Amino acid sequence: MQREGPFWDAIEGRAPMPPAAVTLGWELISISEEDATIEVAFTASEAFVNPAGFIQGGFLAAMLDDTLGPALVASLSPGDFAPTTDLHVQFLRPARPGRLLGRGRVVRRGRDIGFLAGELVDEDGALVAVATATAQIRSGMLTRSEKAV
Repeated sequence: MQREGPFWDAIEGRAPMPPAAVTLGWELISISEEDATIEVAFTASEAFVNPAGFIQGGFLAAMLDDTLGPALVASLSPGDFAPTTDLHVQFLRPARPGRLLGRGRVVRRGRDIGFLAGELVDEDGALVAVATATAQIRSGMLTRSEKAV
């Protein structure tokens, strides 16, 4: 069965990855549509560090957003999208450049809204940050934006 939509097109090589995902070094590790979970890896480069030599929090938040969102988007119909309307991040420890693993899950999904949660861990398995998010499911959003171009 061929999965469709921008998320699956990028994952399966039919379309380029979104530029933000490329910048973050996004890589799919595993996904379970049945469990509504995802694991992704990021490559946190030296370009992401703050003056103290740690990954700046905005990059960690972007990584979490790019973990949680795809956990929901992977299950949507091809023209649908689910932009994040609220993202709450708690930074638990500093992260250094290198590989970070994001784990995301859909906590609850309604017709028009999804509640998401996840975490980011470093190469040693230490918890770096956790997040919860709300995403608004918009039917046909991608179809409408393609027509507007």
